Amino acid sequence: MEQELGFCTTSDGVSIAFATLGEGRPLVYVTGWPGHLSLEMEKPHSRDLIEDLAQGVTLIRYDMRGSGLSERDPGELTFANWLLDLEAVVDHLKLESFDLLSLGFLAGPIALAYAGNHPERVVRLVISDGYARGAELTTPERGKAMVDYISLYGFPMSVGENTTPEEVAKFQDVAKIQREAASLEVQGQVARTMISLDVSEHLPRITMPALIMHGQDDETVPFPLGRNLAAAIPQSRFVPFDVPVSAPWRRQELIVDEMRRFLGIDVERAARPSPAPVSDVYTILFTDLESSTELTQRLGDAQAQEVVRKHNTIVRDALRAHNGKEIKHTGDGIMASFSSASGALNCAVAIQRAVAAHVIENPDTPLSVYIGLNAGEPVVEESDLFGTAVQLARRICDKASSGQILVSNVVRELAAGKGFLFSDLGEAEVRGFEDPVRVYEVSWQERG
Repeated sequence: MEQELGFCTTSDGVSIAFATLGEGRPLVYVTGWPGHLSLEMEKPHSRDLIEDLAQGVTLIRYDMRGSGLSERDPGELTFANWLLDLEAVVDHLKLESFDLLSLGFLAGPIALAYAGNHPERVVRLVISDGYARGAELTTPERGKAMVDYISLYGFPMSVGENTTPEEVAKFQDVAKIQREAASLEVQGQVARTMISLDVSEHLPRITMPALIMHGQDDETVPFPLGRNLAAAIPQSRFVPFDVPVSAPWRRQELIVDEMRRFLGIDVERAARPSPAPVSDVYTILFTDLESSTELTQRLGDAQAQEVVRKHNTIVRDALRAHNGKEIKHTGDGIMASFSSASGALNCAVAIQRAVAAHVIENPDTPLSVYIGLNAGEPVVEESDLFGTAVQLARRICDKASSGQILVSNVVRELAAGKGFLFSDLGEAEVRGFEDPVRVYEVSWQERG
């Protein structure tokens, strides 16, 4: 399933990104924490949840202001303004009636406020880990400590001793999405809003059927708050979960099955489309900056780190635009993988063009990037890649000079006929490889 992206404007002039996925009656998924519509579809665990929710419905998601593909610097961030984001998406899509879904954090209060304000439009309400009064979440002291921590480090991830390596990798993906989705300042403001809001005045006006789900021993929202919420909504059904964690993907089957039963969606889990098989052949891309030690000595800590941050932004923007997957940050660069050689080459060209444009606009910034690519069948372990194919890509990058894109012969052959211009640089001795390797340079400059 592929989502369709769109944009709308709130009543106070803020641009909001939204996505639609699936077919059927509309189900609007309320945003409760800074997210990223594109990145969430790139991570297997979040994509699986989204596609599961979209079975039998048209699932509508959006990025809250200050995050993801929506306007990142929208000015004041308040509960009332985040409610405007939901209203803008619904009005833009001209949804006269729809079901409303919230799965934690700020989403529950936003859904409750919207349903109370528009009971004629919300047909059914589904809430997991909801609450009405933020002051009941925790003590003032612990609330302040939580906001301070999130403002400095982001939302804490609960990885226990018995957490499997697969789940650890998922937590790492979640952390990666959150880092890309919004600044720590925005995340801190969401947390501050969570513990200060009060939407209890809207509860008497919620007249539609509601499904209230809540985990016993919930780590974020105490269980009694969910029970009290169900008691305050006349047509509610309360479903407790014997699962303490609030992350939806860690209790996906429970949530989705209860939601489908409540909404009357008849979809067999076995009938879900299988994910496309992952190719054994990967194209590996490495970027590199000049030594961070040399940069620091020349520029000082602050300016050198700014160069690294600019490099990271350019590379990650290009990866998102060309379906690349970041494997890891190497200190002076980024390692990424692609399912096609042409996609990797297009990404490499986009990176060098973006770097060149930045240097023209900022001639005093010493930003220069080296890129190397190879393709093969690496060893895949969890979210990392290893083996000869990766090592050769790294060594080819080491051979590159400032502004160059160097590739192996296998990359050139895989991309034959795709319009790339290769220059044969001959055979090169590569550290760690017994035989010389033929290397090609890719032309990336715009032609007049």
